[in-house]
Amino acid sequence: MKIDKTRPFSVYLLLILMCFQGLSGIAGGIGLVMDPTGRLIQMPLEWLKSSPFNDYLIPGVILLTILGVFPLYVFYALLKKQRSAWFGSLFVAIALIIWIGVEILIIGYYSQPPLQLIYLIVGMAILILVLLPSVQNCYRTIDLNKKPE
Repeated sequence: MKIDKTRPFSVYLLLILMCFQGLSGIAGGIGLVMDPTGRLIQMPLEWLKSSPFNDYLIPGVILLTILGVFPLYVFYALLKKQRSAWFGSLFVAIALIIWIGVEILIIGYYSQPPLQLIYLIVGMAILILVLLPSVQNCYRTIDLNKKPE
């Protein structure tokens, strides 16, 4: 990846976080879809006892698509400076924060390993970055007449 000097440092941080979220969402989602009991990725099925789910299949599909594949699409859009990248980034941040909040409400907070805390911080960091004027300006000033590369 060549360095684009017109992008602020905040955009590079956003790219890193979006890629991290996409890859980890895909890994976790595939693990839950392949083994809905959660054993493959060491998530006890009893965590779901007070949830509307009998197994991890539906949460796995949501994790794989909304918090895995979609963030990688947004990562690509950020790289290509597509206008949709800013809105996509905002959606990923809000979706991740809601996902963790609902997860904590349904199954409770587990501090070991601190994955819920880590992903809540990632979601909030993405949200803060997306709202920075430097990031907004980078995607607001895109030339709509320029043909995609």
